[in-house]
Amino acid sequence: MSHEHESDRPASEQNRRDFLKLGAVAGLGAALGGMSLSGCAGAGRRLGPAPLKPFAAPPIERVRVGYVGVGGMGSAHVRNLLRIEGVEITAVCDIVQEKVTRIQRWVQEAGQPKPAGYSRGEYDFKRLCEQGDLDLVYTATPWRWHVPVCVAAMEAGKHSATEVPAAVTIAECWQLVETAERTNKHCVMMENCCYGRAEMMVLNMVRKGLFGEILHGEAGYLHDLRGVKFSKQGEGLWRRDHSTKRDGNLYPTHGLGPVAQCMNINRGDRFDYLVSMSSPARGLQLYQQEHLPPDDPRRSEKYVLGDVNVSMIKTVNGRTIYLVHDTNLPRPYSRINMVQGTQGLFSGYPDRIHIEGRSPAHQWEKAEDYYAEFEHPLWTKEGEKARGAGHGGMDYIEDYRLIQCLREGTPTDMDVYDAAAWSVVSELTERSVANRSRPMDFPDFTRGRWQAKPPLGIVGA
Repeated sequence: MSHEHESDRPASEQNRRDFLKLGAVAGLGAALGGMSLSGCAGAGRRLGPAPLKPFAAPPIERVRVGYVGVGGMGSAHVRNLLRIEGVEITAVCDIVQEKVTRIQRWVQEAGQPKPAGYSRGEYDFKRLCEQGDLDLVYTATPWRWHVPVCVAAMEAGKHSATEVPAAVTIAECWQLVETAERTNKHCVMMENCCYGRAEMMVLNMVRKGLFGEILHGEAGYLHDLRGVKFSKQGEGLWRRDHSTKRDGNLYPTHGLGPVAQCMNINRGDRFDYLVSMSSPARGLQLYQQEHLPPDDPRRSEKYVLGDVNVSMIKTVNGRTIYLVHDTNLPRPYSRINMVQGTQGLFSGYPDRIHIEGRSPAHQWEKAEDYYAEFEHPLWTKEGEKARGAGHGGMDYIEDYRLIQCLREGTPTDMDVYDAAAWSVVSELTERSVANRSRPMDFPDFTRGRWQAKPPLGIVGA
């Protein structure tokens, strides 16, 4: 779903009561020199205990999907879903009619009936969610629409899945948790990097104890997006606007998700608090002046997002995570992707491994030499089908796994508590940066259930 401008929704549409409570807490915290957000949201206090067991819905033999937002990523997901057994695309929504028509043609060319189309403006996804022959509503819209689409889907009795981040604010995170629990529907954030080949091999090795006890991780999203942010199409229509209003880690989940899974976050451990600081904002201003013509109105924009945001997360069990956001400066791509334990570590970009007693002393080994022994079963089985799909094939594995869970009636690998815990980093870092890097407590979206929830296992295909 394309939008010309990213702007805040009216407060009445963003759980106004909880938002005001959060604002009051923020003001008090600044005055006191710190802030605790563990139970700050009124929604969280109203919920009572979270469910004891991981949520699993009844199995669905054929998963009927409605897709909202079919620009670049949305179209890529549709292509994947059309290749996965047991999926039918029954509805598609975008504010651009031509995009809806294109997806309808793709679906028909794949041998499925023409899906219903919705393109009557920004809120037409609500009509899609009310369509009867739907099991899952999947969205790849600009960030501010993720929560409205997911909530509308769950309220209409459908499971929901969203591109990253799942939410932008603390209040939105609680809204997803509350709605998922009340409606007994899945709300899954589609963090594709958790399904990368290297990330899944590392998770397999962590589970087998190769690195010993995991103590520390390093993660990030380090990607020169200047050209994307100033594009006149796609994400350029809305993503740059966030940089004019927000200063923190605006896109934490790509790097953080895989590390969180290795550390059993929400499954035996949880994020406790963070501190965050940002560099000055220079990159977008320089790019703007050097690349835009003199009469371009974008030359007058001012940016507040620090070019490099650095955050440190401490978990309840004492683990540490170094997290970086860096999208406004010239640099090669990296997610860092480092997991370190008492017996060794994996570090990405380039991928390399050192295991005490197995690797040469004080030397790295190439990670590729470990695939033959420790390849994740999902990649062993589905890797060939994933070839050619987006982001090195991880997008296909991600879509395949979601459909597999829905068809088998098993808990999804990532649930609404993960979506909330990983996404809430954005506002927490913004608050920390604005308060001279003071510690910010994470809300416990599980309300204590993280202590009993079993770790994510190594699943087969």
